[in-house]
Amino acid sequence: MLTNTFCHIPGIGEKTERRLWSAGVTSWEAAIDANSGRAQHPVRASWVGDIRESIGRFSCRDFDYFAGILPTNQEWRLYRELQDRCAFVDVETTGLYFPLEITTAVLYDGRTIRHFVNGHNLGDFVHAIQSYTLLVTYNGKCFDIPVIESYFRARLPRLHIDLRYPLRGLGLTGGLKGCERMLGLARPGLEEVDGFVAVLLWEEYRKHGNAKALETLLAYNIRDAVSLHALMVHAYNEKVKATPFAASHRLPTPAPPEVPIAPDADTVARVVRRSFGLSPSAMASFAVAFRGE
Repeated sequence: MLTNTFCHIPGIGEKTERRLWSAGVTSWEAAIDANSGRAQHPVRASWVGDIRESIGRFSCRDFDYFAGILPTNQEWRLYRELQDRCAFVDVETTGLYFPLEITTAVLYDGRTIRHFVNGHNLGDFVHAIQSYTLLVTYNGKCFDIPVIESYFRARLPRLHIDLRYPLRGLGLTGGLKGCERMLGLARPGLEEVDGFVAVLLWEEYRKHGNAKALETLLAYNIRDAVSLHALMVHAYNEKVKATPFAASHRLPTPAPPEVPIAPDADTVARVVRRSFGLSPSAMASFAVAFRGE
């Protein structure tokens, strides 16, 4: 989709881009051919330099160039070309307020799940994430990415799709779990766990050495990252429907991977009762109200 994109060119908005597509100018190369005089065309001479620049940058795989000029609401167009160099990222922390610590983190690239734990291998996380070109998160622009960069004092890859925005444009809201529910995506054994409960699970592990609490937290963190893959493909396919490329660019729905760590429902119920004297379902309702979802 990136090579069919013109809305990053100065002077071209989405309406003009659609007019170009309707006139048969459906790629950068087609735009150059149209402007060469071999056809009647709507391509302005002032656009040609930037289009040639895009061709050159793409050919040498300089995708950072597009990170600086692609409109935020069109970043989803990066995914098809970069899906093999993409990581779905999610971190859990000690809370919502700074200063905070990252407790667990997960990277999923559509093939391999990698998880990291504070006090064990968390230091490897920031090095592992640097090997990817594109990061996909949910609400990562506001939370995950600045938290990771601040915590590790490191700069992450510039190319980043925050799914909160394209999904909201498709009418999918209510946080990551809300979007999953609207698409019928299940979380077996984790229905009662949210980010608030995740903090309790870490405290249970840290204070009491409860391995099942850590396993449940990791299962939850992994499910967040794995769900991003399905949601990214859904968002991409829905967005591409509005273009002339729906048939040629549609991506197959990814098969869910086998999650190697299982949650423990008894542990969830116990940590919630111990902390608040509430049932998990009541705690979930409280957490939703707390977050304003």
